[in-house]
Amino acid sequence: MLMLASFLFPAEIPAQNAPAWALETPEQKEKRMAWWTHDRLGMFIHWGLYSLPARGEWVKRREKITGADYQKYFERFNPDLYNPKEWAARARAAGMKYMVVTTKHHEGFCLWDSKHTDYKVTNTPHGKDLIKPLVDAFRAEGIRIGFYYSLIDWHHPDFHYDRHHPQCPPTPEKRKAANASSDMGKYRQYMKDQLTELLTQFGRIDELFMDFSYPGENGKGHADWDAEGLLQLVRSLQPEILVNSRMDLEHTDWGWDFVTPEQFMPRRWPEVRGRRVPWETCQTFSGAWGYHRDEHSWKSVRQLVVMLAETVSKGGNLLLNTGPTARGVFDDRAIARLDGIGKWMQFHRRSIHGCTQAPDDFTAPENCLLTYNPATKRLYIHVLEWPFKSLHLPGYAGRFSYAQLLNDASEIKFRTQTHAQPDAHTTETSGAKDVMLTLPVEPPPVTLPVIELFLE
Repeated sequence: MLMLASFLFPAEIPAQNAPAWALETPEQKEKRMAWWTHDRLGMFIHWGLYSLPARGEWVKRREKITGADYQKYFERFNPDLYNPKEWAARARAAGMKYMVVTTKHHEGFCLWDSKHTDYKVTNTPHGKDLIKPLVDAFRAEGIRIGFYYSLIDWHHPDFHYDRHHPQCPPTPEKRKAANASSDMGKYRQYMKDQLTELLTQFGRIDELFMDFSYPGENGKGHADWDAEGLLQLVRSLQPEILVNSRMDLEHTDWGWDFVTPEQFMPRRWPEVRGRRVPWETCQTFSGAWGYHRDEHSWKSVRQLVVMLAETVSKGGNLLLNTGPTARGVFDDRAIARLDGIGKWMQFHRRSIHGCTQAPDDFTAPENCLLTYNPATKRLYIHVLEWPFKSLHLPGYAGRFSYAQLLNDASEIKFRTQTHAQPDAHTTETSGAKDVMLTLPVEPPPVTLPVIELFLE
C-alpha cells in the first residue's frame, strides 16, 4: 500500500456537509483507493453502434444524425469476431491492471441485456450480452473491472434536449416546447434502474466512470441528474467502488474520489482547494475514442510510454483507450501500440506499478522524469534524452547505495563530488552533494531507458 495519505486524503479538509451515508475518514478512503493508487495503468474501451459508421463516438452529434437514420447501425450491429479473452490477454501483457468499458455511451445503446430498454445489444443481430463475457475474461487475467456509464442519452425519449443533443431545437422557445412532452424525472429513474443492474449482476465493480456534466445555459448539472441520489445508490450497492468527478459534485469533498483530466497532461499533480488529489488522465491512442477508420493522428509507442511515465511522475493514473471495430476486434494500429507498451513494461513495470511522484526534495536531472516506490524505497530515473557518458544528479550524495539500468539490472558506477569546484576533466562545477553517474555511450535498446536507484 502506498503511504500517500498526507497527499491525497488530508484530514484537514472538512467533508462539506457530507450526508451520513458519505462519511469516511481519510484512512478509510486511503484503504479503499489503495489498489488504484498502486496499479497506475488501465485500459479504457469505447464500443458501441458508432463503431459501424467508424467516424468516432460523437458521430451522431457531429453530423446531427436523426434517430431514424441512426437505426441502420442498430439493425446491423453484429461483432462476430468478438473474443474478450484476447482483449484481456493483450491488456495484461501491456501491464494494464484495470479496465473500464462503455456499458452505455451518449448514443444510449446498451452493451448488456438491460430490462429497462429495448435499445440494447440483445436486440441486434448479435443477440448476446457483451458485458458478462468481457467481465469474466478480464477477471480471469487478474484485471479489475470498471464500468463507464453515460449520464447523457440521445435515444431516451425523456432526456431533455440541450446544447449537446444532436436534434436540439435552434431557439430556447422551441427547445422548451419540445421538452414539455418529456419527463426528466423518468429518465433519472431509468439511470438508477440501469445502474442497479450494472452494480448487482456482474459481481464486484471496482471503478465507475460517470460521464459527464455541463452545467449552465442549455446544459445539465447535478440537479438534472439527481447526482447525490445516484451516488448514494452506487455507494449502497458497491461500497468499495471508486467514482470519478464528472457528476457536477466537485464543490463537495465526498461526491467524487478522483479527478479526470481528459486528453490533457497537467503541468503538476492536480490540486483541489490547495490540496493534491487522486487523479486519472484518460487518453487515446489516436484522436478518437470510438473506432475511427480514417483518423491518422496516432501517437507513437514512445509517446505513450513517456505519457505513462510522466503521469506516474506526477502521482496519477493513466487510463488508455482503444476503440474496437464493429467486427469486435482491436484494429492493427491499436494492437501495435499495446504490443509496444507491453514490450517496455515487461522490463520496466516496477518503475510504474506501486510508484508515485518522487519526494519533493529530489530534483529530476535534466531531460528526465522521476517515479518513486515508497514501499521498496527505489527511485526511478526515466531518461528522455540519453546523455553522453554521464548523468548529473544534483543533491543526491549519500542518498542511494546502488544504481543500475532497470532493463537488464546492469550496474551503473557513480562518483560523489567532494568539493564545490570545477571537475578537472570537464571544467564543470558541481556542488559538494552532487553525484555523477557513469553511463554507457550507447543507450539501452528500449523505448525509454530507466535507471533504478536503491535509496538509503
